[in-house]
Amino acid sequence: MNNILKKLSLITLLWCVAFSLQAKELLDRVSVIVDQGVILESEIDELVTTVKSDAATSGQTLPSDRALRTQAIERLILENLQTQMAERMGIQISDPQLDQTIANIAQSEGIEPAQFRQAIASQGIPYETYRESIRKELVMGEVRRANVRRRIYITPQEVEVLVGMINQQGEQQAEYRLGHILIGVPSSADADEVTEARERADKVLELLGNGSDFQRLAIASSSGSEALDGGDMGWMNINSMPTLFAEVVAGKESGELIGPIRSGAGFHILKIQDTRGVEVVRVEEVNARHILIKPSIILSDNKAEQMLMEFRAELLEGEADFEALAKEYSEDPGSALRGGELGWNDPNVYVPAFKEALAQLDKDQYSMPIRSQHGWHLIQLIDRRMDDATEKRKEDRAYQLIYNRKFQEETDAWLREMRDQAYIEIIES
Repeated sequence: MNNILKKLSLITLLWCVAFSLQAKELLDRVSVIVDQGVILESEIDELVTTVKSDAATSGQTLPSDRALRTQAIERLILENLQTQMAERMGIQISDPQLDQTIANIAQSEGIEPAQFRQAIASQGIPYETYRESIRKELVMGEVRRANVRRRIYITPQEVEVLVGMINQQGEQQAEYRLGHILIGVPSSADADEVTEARERADKVLELLGNGSDFQRLAIASSSGSEALDGGDMGWMNINSMPTLFAEVVAGKESGELIGPIRSGAGFHILKIQDTRGVEVVRVEEVNARHILIKPSIILSDNKAEQMLMEFRAELLEGEADFEALAKEYSEDPGSALRGGELGWNDPNVYVPAFKEALAQLDKDQYSMPIRSQHGWHLIQLIDRRMDDATEKRKEDRAYQLIYNRKFQEETDAWLREMRDQAYIEIIES
């Protein structure tokens, strides 16, 4: 009897699962298979709807729904591949990290978290949906950093050359806001395919020269990562943009079209949307020290915060030494051996929560425990000073500009390689 009941229970369970899957198939369907993952039709529809809504708000014209759908699928494929990579690498963003990031976003907008939440809801976006989209962005950012950083190598000669250019340019350095359209060429393309891509690029350039809308053409035909943003690459210093672009953009004026330019990715068309000069100003630097406690299975989030509260009380009473506490308890290996000292830095190198806490401190003052994506921090501001634009500062700036440029170039190359190696199957309805 027991065996019969078990068999009936199993049959019932299987029937329920089958019915559930059938019901879900009626509501949604798999539209793209991406290696070990899938993209649902609802995801494509949601992204297309978002792009259309943003376009309506900004008064931007859009290409056909088919072209829009193709671009949406390409973006979702890249996002899906990065998400799968994150799972394999074990990259996760905890709820406290996520909440802190959203609080920082709200603070940057000058409003309280509760008001920010209301503002999200007023746009018709469920807060949980927004929250998970931020988690996804953070995860993909971690994946990109982990995989792209090791591909970047900067020589002392590169830094020296750029420092020389910065010195020649003086205090005014040009920045450009670029529009970008990429007519992609597969890495395995033959001569005919290259010729066909070149002809398409020439046609796009001709349409632009005759007054066609750049953003619409970018959405319709670009293979670039910013296609759904109308090809907008944002403001870039000439020294931080891809070398290929910097060579042809220098000295050009707003509104000029450039291209097609050949690269390993295909043919590029650029439009200089706007230009501006950036004044190099003196920057405040801070010297601080901190104790970092990371919550774990053994140490809860609340316990980690309470631990730093007790340290703070002991320090204020003169019953403890910051350096000794940092050496014994801090989980930041880079600073713990130095008593928690971080050295002189531009505050912008720190994560937002840490940077904001520093901004509120006077010399020698202790912060309250603050939460960042790294854990809980107790911070003491040692001193502030104004950067006098020394040669070291110029070298740091040159290094960062080169790094930013190479990071973007290598990110694009890494994404193309991952896309080329993946199994992709688009399932037409």
